[in-house]
Amino acid sequence: MATAIDDAGRMRNGLPMNAPSKHGHIATLEDLPARLQRFDRLMGLDLGDKTIGLALSDVERSLASPLETIQRTKFSRDVDVLLERARAFQVAAFVIGLPLNMDGSEGPRAQTTRAFIRNCANRTDLPFVLWDERLSTAAVTRELIAADVSRAKRRAVVDKMAAAYILQGALDRLNRATI
Repeated sequence: MATAIDDAGRMRNGLPMNAPSKHGHIATLEDLPARLQRFDRLMGLDLGDKTIGLALSDVERSLASPLETIQRTKFSRDVDVLLERARAFQVAAFVIGLPLNMDGSEGPRAQTTRAFIRNCANRTDLPFVLWDERLSTAAVTRELIAADVSRAKRRAVVDKMAAAYILQGALDRLNRATI
């Protein structure tokens, strides 16, 4: 089960993480509703070495849909594309997958994600919500295989579908908290 991670680097259940975050622009999922206007959207991000998968919520923030996959080139261009999509779809916050180790600790990939957020802080005031993404790509790949999607097609869509999986988990938690 996916878990929201707060800025202090703790999972929702209070277990300490190995490397607490020291940078800004990280919001908790619980604090997000106070920051949002009625029809604001959220954007899900699956950050990879070669790509960034993007997903978008509907204006009611109940359904996540895969949007696109950005082929990474250099940080400034990657962020330009990301922020352009965020402006175009009136996104008010990002939900970014935090790749935790299976034991819940943070490894190099989690630190890369936190560095990406820290570097984005100079370019945007939009908050980032960290979401435990363990096994998200594996779950999406399993579903694509079950649907008999070819390997080439899976490669083309897996990142944006993983972003939708991450975002949908956060939306489900957000909606449970507000019901």
